[in-house]
Amino acid sequence: MSNIHISLSFLLLFVFYFHDVFASPTRHLCRPEQRDALLEFKNEFEIRKPYPDFQCYIKGRWVNPYPKTESWANNTDCCYWDGIKCDAKSGEVIEVDLSCSCLYGKFRSNSNLLNNDLHGQIPFSIGNLSLLTSLNLSFNRFLGQIPSSIGNLSQLTSLKLSSNQFSGQIPSSIGNLSLLTSLDLSFNQFSGQIPSSIGNLSLLTSLDLSLNQFSGQIPSSIGNLSQLTSLNLYSNQFSGQIPSSIGNLPLLTSLDLSSNQFSGQIPSSIGNLSQLTSLYLSSNQFSGQIPSSIGNLSFLTSLDLSSNQFSGQIPSSIKKLSHLKTLFLRRNRLTGEIPDSFASLKILTNLDVSYNKLSELSYLSLTSNQLTGTLPSNISSLSNLVNFYASDNDFVGTIPSSLFTIPSLTKIYLSNNQLNGTLEFGNIPSPAKLEELMLGGNNLRGPIPRSISKLVNLYYLDLSNWNTQLGPIDLSIFSHLKSLRILDLSHLNTTTTIDLNAILSCSQLLETLDLSGNHVSAENKSSVSDPPSQMIRELNLSGCGITEFPEIIRTQQSMRSLDIANNKIKGQVPGWLWTLPNLTYVNLSNNTFVSFERPTKHGLSSAVEYLSGSRNNFTGKIPSFICALGSLSVLDLSENNFNGSIPLCMENLKSNLSVLNLRQNHLIGGLPENVFESLRSLDVGHNQLLGKLPRSLIHFSALEVLNVESNRINDTFPFWLSSVQNLQVLVLRSNAFHGPIHRASFLQLKIIDISHNHFNGVLPLDYFVNWSGMSSLGTNEDQSIYMGEDSYYHDSMVLMNKGVEMELVRILKILTALDFSGNRLEGEIPSSIGLLKELHVLNLSNNAFTGHIPSSMGNLTALESLDVSQNKLSGVIPQELGNLSYLAYMNFSHNQLEALSFERSLALPSNTTLDFLALLLTKFAKISTSHHRKSIKHQRRQRKKTKKCLVGLQLQ
Repeated sequence: MSNIHISLSFLLLFVFYFHDVFASPTRHLCRPEQRDALLEFKNEFEIRKPYPDFQCYIKGRWVNPYPKTESWANNTDCCYWDGIKCDAKSGEVIEVDLSCSCLYGKFRSNSNLLNNDLHGQIPFSIGNLSLLTSLNLSFNRFLGQIPSSIGNLSQLTSLKLSSNQFSGQIPSSIGNLSLLTSLDLSFNQFSGQIPSSIGNLSLLTSLDLSLNQFSGQIPSSIGNLSQLTSLNLYSNQFSGQIPSSIGNLPLLTSLDLSSNQFSGQIPSSIGNLSQLTSLYLSSNQFSGQIPSSIGNLSFLTSLDLSSNQFSGQIPSSIKKLSHLKTLFLRRNRLTGEIPDSFASLKILTNLDVSYNKLSELSYLSLTSNQLTGTLPSNISSLSNLVNFYASDNDFVGTIPSSLFTIPSLTKIYLSNNQLNGTLEFGNIPSPAKLEELMLGGNNLRGPIPRSISKLVNLYYLDLSNWNTQLGPIDLSIFSHLKSLRILDLSHLNTTTTIDLNAILSCSQLLETLDLSGNHVSAENKSSVSDPPSQMIRELNLSGCGITEFPEIIRTQQSMRSLDIANNKIKGQVPGWLWTLPNLTYVNLSNNTFVSFERPTKHGLSSAVEYLSGSRNNFTGKIPSFICALGSLSVLDLSENNFNGSIPLCMENLKSNLSVLNLRQNHLIGGLPENVFESLRSLDVGHNQLLGKLPRSLIHFSALEVLNVESNRINDTFPFWLSSVQNLQVLVLRSNAFHGPIHRASFLQLKIIDISHNHFNGVLPLDYFVNWSGMSSLGTNEDQSIYMGEDSYYHDSMVLMNKGVEMELVRILKILTALDFSGNRLEGEIPSSIGLLKELHVLNLSNNAFTGHIPSSMGNLTALESLDVSQNKLSGVIPQELGNLSYLAYMNFSHNQLEALSFERSLALPSNTTLDFLALLLTKFAKISTSHHRKSIKHQRRQRKKTKKCLVGLQLQ
């Protein structure tokens, strides 16, 4: 064995010792004649660095120029030079990339190299690179012409000569490059016509000749380029018509012929370009009608036909362009109207039809898009415009005064934009035909112009949210508007106190008046024997500082809607209010009422559908006359001091009552049986109710929200409520519920809070298997965001989230939460909890759970808040929790847990301080001092990687 070891050692010594003796000189991969050709090319040009801020745009990013050829030396391998790539086996140069290389010189006419920052001639020696596949000389300053010998580079697939100063014509020999897939000659000074031989480049996918001086027509042979996906001829001097063969390019996605001198009609064959996403034909001399075949371009996102001579009407086939985001038709000779079918362009964000001859346009609707920019100053050229709708967009700037000079205009809707500045009406025609003017919800400022009084035919005027800059308002302006039926002057930011009686006397036809958010004087000056002649149907005086109930309302027999919420009205709600025969909506909330005056039975209206008296000082029992309001759909008497039991007479309301909110009163007794069978939402939380949940709830098929929190209800877990198919929110918090939580299949339930009761027992491991409402959001067919959004009433609740109680004034339909905290539940946390993938809030704290935290919690990818504190959990916190990217709050305190694997997986946010982290971790019982030091180092590495937003972590 030793002999073998000695022999092997000797052999290795021999090899290493004699290596230098027998080794041959280092062999360069680069072929000598090609190295010489490249050096000859280098020596033809100077290196001149451009001005300091110059950059080149290459492969989607800006780069600084640097002289690649400076490193080229005669005694080195050219395959390792900057910008050179060779074939690994043959050593043939296959790629030359000298883009942005500070080269300066002039190409020789017999040269085969093209593009770079040169100012000289390209040497013929480049022709020796016969296997060259890619040549990129862009972003230099080369002069001269492309030599005809370029056609000898038969293996070339990519030729880029853009951003130089090349001139002359494209040699016809370019057609010999049969393998070429990309040709970019843009931003030079090329002239002449495109050679027809370009049609031989059957593999070409990208052709860019933009920003040159090419002229003549596009050769029909362009149609042979069947693989072409991008064609850019922007900013040249091309003329004539587009050849019909353009329709033979089935893969074309981008076509830019803008800023040329093309004329004639667009060939209908353009509709064959079924893959086209962008079409730019602006700034030419195209004429005739826009072909209807353009509607076949179903993937089109951008269409620009502006600054041409198109005539006729806009084709209705444009409605089929469902992906269209940008449509520019400005500066043509289009006539007629904008088609109604434009309404089907759901994602259209940029539309410009200005400077046409749409003088016959009578109806223009741009409502509820995402349109930006300013309104065109020449909008008055639409001389026959009757209706102009542009509400609910993002328009900015001032409203052009010329808009109000259009003599035929009857409706202007500009509400809910970002329009600003002062308003000027210009030379209003006399008599003005304007009937509806909606300017509310903008940023208009300054005094309301007196010239508005000239709009004598107005019957709908919305000036809400006008910023008068705390200036006065001359209410006499409105006294001239005798046809006014709807007036919205809400939130004017004025120091003027608006006299309700005075404003009501402006028009005998006034039906709807909104003065909310202003200071209103509603003193009872009018005598009942001398009522105002007009009949108000809707009156909004919310937040007007009113201190007494307006007596003038008593005479309004036509009134349907009354909102006097958020005032300082005290005393009794007058009994005569309920005798108004047409009253359907009444909002008395947030005042200081103490009682309802007993109405007379004679003449008591049954029309009321909505009644809110919440947040007042009502005392005593719930008045029985409410039971006579047979049409009542929403009844909200929350946050008062009502006592006694829920009236049994409410059974009279069961066929229509959809919402009942008696929250936060002093009600006693039990929930009545068989009273609320049509309810969608029932909230009796924070009272003193006793007994059990009525089993009749199982028949409430429309019930979505049930909240009985903070009462004294003594019952077992209502598993039978799983039969209520539409139930989405169940709150049993802070009662005397007790016993085990029986298995139930809540198919639609999204929020359940049974915290702070006396539930006990073990949850089966498959307990959450059929809770599909928290495992999948399903489809929201009505597209509403909040629960109860279809009515004036919005469901609300209080939820423990991220360690604090949060009041949800509206309940998002996508919000999911499970709170079992503060009970006596024991055993393991069911692994099936991991099925609830849409869960946002999970609180299992303050129970007696044992065992490990299930690793399946790592599947709760939507989870934002997790609290399992104050249990008897043990083992390691699963590292899978570290993958929950939305988790912002975690509380594991008061258990017997270890954080070893979890801490390694946790990526803390950059705004979590190390001192804060150290404080939390050292309180964790199972973390040793040495491990703590390691954990801090680990957190430093992780801080830069995180995308989480951790706001609370408790490990105690």
